[in-house]
Amino acid sequence: MTEVIGPFRRSSRSGGEGNCVEVAPLSTGGRAVRDSKNPHGPLLHLTPDGWRAFLDGAKSGALSQGLSRE
Repeated sequence: MTEVIGPFRRSSRSGGEGNCVEVAPLSTGGRAVRDSKNPHGPLLHLTPDGWRAFLDGAKSGALSQGLSRE
């Protein structure tokens, strides 16, 4: 069974608006992601490869394509 093995952390670049996600390590080497406004809600579990792909996409800007910043 996959377990969260560390504390959830929020990015130091998170603003004060409460629109944040938090990330914690999993026993499988992957990461769990949750909405900071709903800490008891569902978790998104990512494998180590999935986490790396997510980070690569965020760094390259691929995840912001089609989003407006109004």
